[in-house]
Amino acid sequence: MIDLLASANPLSHVLDHPYEFGVVEIGGMKLHFATNHIFMMIAAAILLILVIPVSVKPKNTGDDIEDMTPKRSFLGHGIEFICVFLRDFVGKPNLGPHTDRFMKYLWTAFFFILFCNLLGLLPLEPITKLAFGNPIYGTATANIFVTSTLAIITLMMIVVNGLRLHGMDYVSHFFMGPFPISILIAFLEIIGLLVKAVALAIRLAANMTAGHILLAVLMSFIGMAGSQGMGIGVAVTIPTILGSVAINMLELFVAFLQAFIFTFLSGVFIGQAVNIHHDDDHAHHHEHHQEEAPQEYLHDPGRDPMTAHA
Repeated sequence: MIDLLASANPLSHVLDHPYEFGVVEIGGMKLHFATNHIFMMIAAAILLILVIPVSVKPKNTGDDIEDMTPKRSFLGHGIEFICVFLRDFVGKPNLGPHTDRFMKYLWTAFFFILFCNLLGLLPLEPITKLAFGNPIYGTATANIFVTSTLAIITLMMIVVNGLRLHGMDYVSHFFMGPFPISILIAFLEIIGLLVKAVALAIRLAANMTAGHILLAVLMSFIGMAGSQGMGIGVAVTIPTILGSVAINMLELFVAFLQAFIFTFLSGVFIGQAVNIHHDDDHAHHHEHHQEEAPQEYLHDPGRDPMTAHA
C-alpha cells in the first residue's frame, strides 16, 4: 500500500484502471467492462446484500417477549440508527407525506456510497494482486463517471416523480411570472435542475479524491527524504506517518459525511419536486381560516380574541 501511495504519480491509485479481459470493441471504440472501480462497486453491492439483511433481521424464536427484545449486534443497532435518523431528519422535513415512498431509494443510495467509500480506505491492492494476479482497489466514488451515474439516477427520480405525482402542474411551475419573462425563468429553472445533478456528482467525486491524493503526496515524502540520508529520512518519516494516520481518521469521517450529504441533497431536491403545491396549500389554508373568523375580529385586528368576552 505504501509503495502504491508513494508512486511517482499521486493519481495512479485514484484513477480507474481497465484490465485486459472484459474489453468489447464497438464501432472502433473499446469499451472496458472490467476495471478496478467496477469490481469495487460489485463488492460494495454484494456486501450490502449480505450484511444489512442479516444485521437487521428480526428474531423469530417463537417467544413473543423474546422476539420483541432488541438484542441486535452493534452493527445492527448502527444500521437501524442510521435508517431512523435519515427518515426523521432527512425524509420527513423534505418529503413530508411522500416520505415512505422515497426512503428506500435514499437508504440504498446512502449505504451504497458509504460502502464504496469505506472499501476505498482498505489496503486491498497487495492482497488482491497476490490472490488474483490483478490488483483490485480504489474508491469507486472518486470516479466522476460513477458519481455522475448516481446523480443522473437522482435527477430521474426528481423529474419522473414530479411528472407522475403532479402531471402538467410540475411543468407549469417552471413558468413563473408573466409572458415572456416566464420563458426566461423556465429556462433558468431547467438549468438549475441540471446544475443540481452536476453539483451532486462533482462534490462527491472531488471530496473522495482529495483525501487520497493528499495521502499519496505525504507518502511520497518518505521516499524523497530517504534518498537524502538516514537522518533526514527518519526525521521526515515519523511525522509523515503520524500525519497520515490523522488524515486516515479524517477520511473515515468524510466517508460517512459525503454519503450523508449526497443523501440529504437528494432528499431536498426530490422534495422540491413532489411538494410543489406546499406554499399554495398553506396560503389557501390561511385564507380559509380568515373566512371563518368572526367579522368583528377582521375589522379590528388589534382586538385580542382571548379577552373578547371580558
